[in-house]
Amino acid sequence: SCSTVLKTLHFITSPLSDEEGNFSLAYIITIHKELEMFVKLLRAIYMPQNIYCIHIDEKSPRGYKTAVQNIVNCFENIFISSKTEHVVYAGFSRLQADINCMRDLVNSKVQWNYVINLCGQDFPLKTNKEIIQYMKSKWNGKNITPGIVQPLHMKHRTQLSYREYIHSGVPYLYPGKTVKAKPPHNLTIYFGSAYYVLTKEFVEFTLTDARAKDLLEWSRDTYSPDEHYWVTLNRLPG
Repeated sequence: SCSTVLKTLHFITSPLSDEEGNFSLAYIITIHKELEMFVKLLRAIYMPQNIYCIHIDEKSPRGYKTAVQNIVNCFENIFISSKTEHVVYAGFSRLQADINCMRDLVNSKVQWNYVINLCGQDFPLKTNKEIIQYMKSKWNGKNITPGIVQPLHMKHRTQLSYREYIHSGVPYLYPGKTVKAKPPHNLTIYFGSAYYVLTKEFVEFTLTDARAKDLLEWSRDTYSPDEHYWVTLNRLPG
């Protein structure tokens, strides 16, 4: 029962300070295995003023999906992504999973300030308050997308067209012989972390701006596009 979940797992049920209560964070968590690890992560980052979108890999076992749904049902500010993907390692589906959650989050009633994406094997080193204070420091109104201009040894990831194959039931990506067209709008491709902290305004920009949409389409057959998409868009002038 939900009362048992809240009591035995010691979820925090009210803001621990006024500063936290007035500064909501959004989280995107993509998961596919290890239910216990997911619960420990969720308990560690959960605050009632925040909002959480959970993306469950479409190919996860039914029992795992049901267990996650049962936990999510106990909270008004946690929900399963309205559209889920069959996630392939380093594939476009990993990027699409985040974008699916972003669409849900921008339409939510919670007025969140930043979104942070995590995977099911992450765990926080800071408290919610420490994270907020860090956001409000030199990063106030800015995105955190670590990266550099795409190195030469990484060029193959976006210069060749990658296709999805299945070997022994396991999907994977492999480059074809087709050379891709140059990036749209003469964009300079940056390369970096697939993990980020983004302002709500920037998320809304990525979902609506023509350059962002065109880069997304162009990235469909690249290798690990989540490692260049956010980093490149954040370095657009303005």
